[in-house]
Amino acid sequence: MSLLKKNIFKRKRDTPFLSMVVTAAGSSTRMGTDKIFAQIDGRPVLFYSLYAMEQCSAVSEIIVVVGNAHIDEAAEICTRFGISKAAKIICGGDRRMDSVWAGVMAVSRTASLVGVHDGARPFVTSEIIEQAASAAASFGAAVPAVAVKDTIKCASGGVVKSTPDRNELFAVQTPQIFEEGILKAALEMAISNNSEITDDAMAVEKLGVPVHLTQGSYENIKLTTPSDMLMAKQLLEGRPGFENWPRI
Repeated sequence: MSLLKKNIFKRKRDTPFLSMVVTAAGSSTRMGTDKIFAQIDGRPVLFYSLYAMEQCSAVSEIIVVVGNAHIDEAAEICTRFGISKAAKIICGGDRRMDSVWAGVMAVSRTASLVGVHDGARPFVTSEIIEQAASAAASFGAAVPAVAVKDTIKCASGGVVKSTPDRNELFAVQTPQIFEEGILKAALEMAISNNSEITDDAMAVEKLGVPVHLTQGSYENIKLTTPSDMLMAKQLLEGRPGFENWPRI
């Protein structure tokens, strides 16, 4: 693979240029409506993660990936809410992996770190981003995660086969942050092999690169079903100063 011939572990600068790719091109089939542009307290879901990145000093630029029908809408959100770090708004692909690839290929040539964040996770914080970015700069790959609270069963055909040690289980979140060359190489291999990957860390793992876990948050939820929108409203009301955030 051509990308692997590069020195993908090199450190490009003391203060890494972090480009964040925000994926918002999904079909939202389980939600029943386009969750990314649905509103929470008068603001579109997409606003919240973009605003967190705008306020985070570790983030240098933002690439927003949306469906073709929503490019103008995403651009309006960035303009209306003053998301000055939004460098590009581009059209995603049919699969999440294709959308991520399109976003990664659009990042600045000076980017040494690239993060991928699910736009359906509106409650990411600067702290989560900064911790993952710091670990990625040190180790090459980092993802935020929280310990699993429930006992997990492995089953087949409705019959339990095993019970893994809960102390070794973590629910991973986004943003997942990687050295630019590592992520490009991992995605290039996944696309070439038509691999079934459920997150970008999985692609990096297949490349043989260790992925380090950083502290996530139980509030960094992914909006998937209508009931998640109700939970999101409650979480928002618990955020200090949220009433002073920009609004339509």
